[in-house]
Amino acid sequence: MTRTALVTGAARGIGAATVLRLAQQGYAVLAVDLAADDPALPYPLGTEAELAAVVEKAGEQTAPFIADVRDLAAMQAAVAQAEQRWGGLDVAIAAAGVVAGGVPLWEVPEDQERAVLEVDLHGVVHLARAAIPALLRRPQPRSGRFLAVASAAATRGLPMLAAYCAAKAGVAGLVRALGAELGETGVTANAVSPGSTDTPILAESARLYALPDAAAFAAQQPVHRLLDPDEVAAVLAFLAGPDSGAVTGAVVPVDGGLAL
Repeated sequence: MTRTALVTGAARGIGAATVLRLAQQGYAVLAVDLAADDPALPYPLGTEAELAAVVEKAGEQTAPFIADVRDLAAMQAAVAQAEQRWGGLDVAIAAAGVVAGGVPLWEVPEDQERAVLEVDLHGVVHLARAAIPALLRRPQPRSGRFLAVASAAATRGLPMLAAYCAAKAGVAGLVRALGAELGETGVTANAVSPGSTDTPILAESARLYALPDAAAFAAQQPVHRLLDPDEVAAVLAFLAGPDSGAVTGAVVPVDGGLAL
């Protein structure tokens, strides 16, 4: 039976790479993205055209769905679409994320702070609330997977990115609790914790730090290079699969050694 997955933040970055990786492995994938800019954030987000390009590249077993992770009802609608289209859901991956800051926390505009916390943390919570019941609707024996993208920022304090650090730390705590709650259901909950990865969020982080470009972050990682989004997607794809059943409540570093 074809495994089915839902991925948020699918228009670009780690989300897009994960859609493509899962599609290559034979999954049916609902690729979910806001596909629009957020007026609170001073940089462009993924577009409908980018989402369409990812879906086209992934192939006929992949479909787009435009939704805001901050809207629980929209996440419930996305899950319902996946179940209606493919008969059930096996994997939900929360990869949507934004960044803002560049000044101390108390100087960050409140709407930017709210956007980071609501997308990066509440968006993961919303997907969990919408998707985990669907994962549990699969008959036993199950191999459902709830996954999220945390960050090295979950454990490493990054100046002028306090809201981002707080949100990602929240994601790490969330998956640990979900792993305990899901127990012996056959559904697991895990996160990956990427380091400096060549994505639009890293490019915006470089701008916030007044760096010439994202490549400047490579020096802080022991591997002395930026990670490719597909390297993170490869670990997510393993965690999504039935062979990862012994892993739950874990935050797996995929960070080029940044956390060392």
